[in-house]
Amino acid sequence: MGRDGQQKLPKGKAKERAAELRDEINRHDELYYVENEPEISDADYDRLKNELLEIEEQYPALVTPDSPTRRVGAAPREELGTVRHETPMLSLQAVYDEDAFRHFCGQCLQNTDKERLSLVAEPKYDGLSVELVYENGVLITAATRGNGETGEDVTDNVKTIREVVLRLRRPQNASLPRRLVVRGEVYMPRSAFEAFNRREAKAHRKTFANPRNAAAGSLRQLDSSVTAERPLGVFFWEIAPASSSRPGSHWQCLQLLRQLGLKTNPLVERCGSDDAAVDWYRRMAERREDLDYEIDGCVFKVNDLSDRETLGARASNPRWAIAWKFTPRRETTTVRDIDVSVGRTGALTPVARLDPVQIGGVEVTHVSLHNQDEVERLDVAKGDTVLVERAGDVIPHVVKVTSRKKNRRTYRLPETCPACGGKASRVAGEAVTRCTNPSCPARIRQSIQHFASKAALDIDGLGEKLVSALVEQGLVEQLDDLFSLDVEALRKLDRVGRKSAENLIQAIGSAREGVTLPRLIYALGIPHVGRAMAADLASAFGSLENLASAGEDRFRRVEGIGDTMAAAIADWFDNPSNRELIRRLKKQGIDPTFKTGHGPLENKTVVLTGTLDAMTRDEAKDAVLRAGGKAAGNVSANTDLLVVGAQPGDAKTSAADKHNVKTIDEKEFLKLLSNDGRAAAQ
Repeated sequence: MGRDGQQKLPKGKAKERAAELRDEINRHDELYYVENEPEISDADYDRLKNELLEIEEQYPALVTPDSPTRRVGAAPREELGTVRHETPMLSLQAVYDEDAFRHFCGQCLQNTDKERLSLVAEPKYDGLSVELVYENGVLITAATRGNGETGEDVTDNVKTIREVVLRLRRPQNASLPRRLVVRGEVYMPRSAFEAFNRREAKAHRKTFANPRNAAAGSLRQLDSSVTAERPLGVFFWEIAPASSSRPGSHWQCLQLLRQLGLKTNPLVERCGSDDAAVDWYRRMAERREDLDYEIDGCVFKVNDLSDRETLGARASNPRWAIAWKFTPRRETTTVRDIDVSVGRTGALTPVARLDPVQIGGVEVTHVSLHNQDEVERLDVAKGDTVLVERAGDVIPHVVKVTSRKKNRRTYRLPETCPACGGKASRVAGEAVTRCTNPSCPARIRQSIQHFASKAALDIDGLGEKLVSALVEQGLVEQLDDLFSLDVEALRKLDRVGRKSAENLIQAIGSAREGVTLPRLIYALGIPHVGRAMAADLASAFGSLENLASAGEDRFRRVEGIGDTMAAAIADWFDNPSNRELIRRLKKQGIDPTFKTGHGPLENKTVVLTGTLDAMTRDEAKDAVLRAGGKAAGNVSANTDLLVVGAQPGDAKTSAADKHNVKTIDEKEFLKLLSNDGRAAAQ
């Protein structure tokens, strides 16, 4: 039996289920941490992770180095560069009721042999976690949580936040810490968020769905001057073990942070018992709506740092802290109808169209029902009254049906695609019903938009309306048709002038010439293959031809690919229409390769800072890899070269001086890549 009394799975089935869970959790991690577009609630996410933990505890041999239980979050975005945390930024185990919280308290008392439990209670902020490093009182590095081990380098952006001190205040009767590593949460105040969204809408710019997305998007800007215009705040909540010294208790750490000029939350309290902690949680739940920042629960941490060492940590979260989540916001409304959307993979998704309802200050009109199994589990139909919850206070979903309309008709997904009339079927072993017509206009539209997106081929000017017009007029039926367009064909479309047509043809030409293999693999929309995995596949196989002929067993040997993902990638390349697409792209001259190994940068670690005129950051990194080097995000003692472009970051140039790292400008870098400047790398 498992730890919760569940029946132990046979090892064969456990291995298969663990692989499925790893793939699913990794996908949700990327949606939440990288794309800021979560699909499921925190509770559902925790259930997936707990199921995987259960299997791994039953069968330790099934634990893989890339398991989500070994890490926190998702891989950092490539454009920002990376910083490795000296000690991992672990996530917190979540509980949702008082019994589970008191069980945590009992375990802490039992394992520390204490009669009384001293906890520190803090709000659980709904923002973006960061780690800041100060040396001799001066801020030198700031990074996001990232995957817990490595985060995104956001030093220049963090420096624009007014609540972040660039130089620590000297405490009374004490010297500044030689090295101080602090952690906190960047957020956007509610009042500031509303005013910011109004300004953005008035200027016809993108608005954000909630303050968390606004904070995350603002902190991940490549241009720090954009971040400087955003109304961000910060609360600091920890001195990390990597600091040169720290007090003996968490409460004393918080007092020291205040003395150093670092903002902490005035609502933080010490609790001498679990009863006091429960009382504080209830008070915070009542005050939640009155706060000018979003919180989704409370965090309780063991105060004594020596007790923390005794309690230790699991693979991805400490045993000395817990996050007690609030009950999510819920409202009831009526299902007007159930519509069907068609995605780029042909997936038919039922979507409940609702009577508009306000949930946590956001109007909700549509909710995904995911698939036929979920529709049947909920037993939801047109005219029903449903309870809707904003999962994590972000993504709405139907919790349950509260009343059913008389003479209702049970909903079933259609057997034909609503977009093209083609056959729709459900593959054995999958929950998804798909349109089987590869020429389905809806599939083509979604595929083209993904193919042309910024992270893929980055075809500027190919927006949703233009894509729809191209498909409706029959100008684009397959992805490669984009490369056969000309100005005169585009001018036949409504509201497309000569200049716009010429600009688009130029952008398509630039994409043809400049696409790299990682971007092309991502652009193809292969199931489960995000940007990071696309780069790994490019590095492992070097060309689309090698990928297409690799096979499932070979994919499984690539680090980070489990059985489910390997099978999905193999199935995609086994599909005759996809093989034909690769052939046609090659005929259009789109057949990039990716080579690593020998070159002028062989065995050299290169870091980039600032803006280059000749290429983008991604193109420069690809060039480093092709020249045999390694593209790193942060300067360290192991860095060989720092390439300095326009408006370089202060942190990287300072670190280069500190570690005596050779710096070169863009001209020297380009000369080096051309094989004429090997001496520059020495």
